[in-house]
Amino acid sequence: MKTILLHIRADNGMESRLQAAFDLSRATGAHISCLQIAPLPELVAADLYGSGYLVPEAIDAVRRQDEEMRHALEERLRREGMAWDWHYRSGDLVQGLLETGRLADAMLVSLPPPGRRQADDPAPIVADLAVNSRAPVLAIPSMAKGFRCSGRAMVAWDGSHEAASALTASRTLLRVASEVHVVTVDERTKRDFPPTDAAEYLSRHGIAVEIHEWPRKDRSVEEALSHACHELSIDWMVMGAFGHSRLRETIFGGVTRYILAETRVPLLLAH
Repeated sequence: MKTILLHIRADNGMESRLQAAFDLSRATGAHISCLQIAPLPELVAADLYGSGYLVPEAIDAVRRQDEEMRHALEERLRREGMAWDWHYRSGDLVQGLLETGRLADAMLVSLPPPGRRQADDPAPIVADLAVNSRAPVLAIPSMAKGFRCSGRAMVAWDGSHEAASALTASRTLLRVASEVHVVTVDERTKRDFPPTDAAEYLSRHGIAVEIHEWPRKDRSVEEALSHACHELSIDWMVMGAFGHSRLRETIFGGVTRYILAETRVPLLLAH
């Protein structure tokens, strides 16, 4: 992993994203590519005839704030000894991240906190990015203290194409983890690709794993995965992003939607 795309925005998840980028860069030697986007729709006003126009004063104020934020963050990047570059653009947030992140090895964004959304919460963009990005998406809970990539990692495995994509995308990071647990939820139907296949794949890359067939006990699959995450004291999780985009609306499956809403640990997602 050599290039991390870091989303820059003045929200209550910025500090956790920045600390996660520092942790990831120290663990892998990755370059941090910072992307700051000024969302134009927030700067548009309407006239008496319903036409939209950009308010010059608002644009100037946003640019001044963005410059102040850039100077402050670049000073921190410099003090931490990071290698970085900076991109600034305006327009749609998701599209800007997708276009700038075409050659990134991971895209680092925030998960909004559960419950009612506040004005300074991170934008709810993880779903759109996970389904449409070529690079895996590393989603950090907004209240996280960073990303303990050298801790215990859990791979949620069901033998699907999405799970396989997430597994291969996370290989570099899994090498850094102190423990890797491949967890599959006990189901009646037999899988075409059992968890032993995932373990064999990782072993060829020098990664030792422990396999768990987690009992459902009248729980849903997503509840069983959350229980496994808690019982195993997991520091971060790898899972496939089940869903598709339709008319700019991302439709996620129940397991992915539940984990995104309830997780307290960083998620590495791939589709």
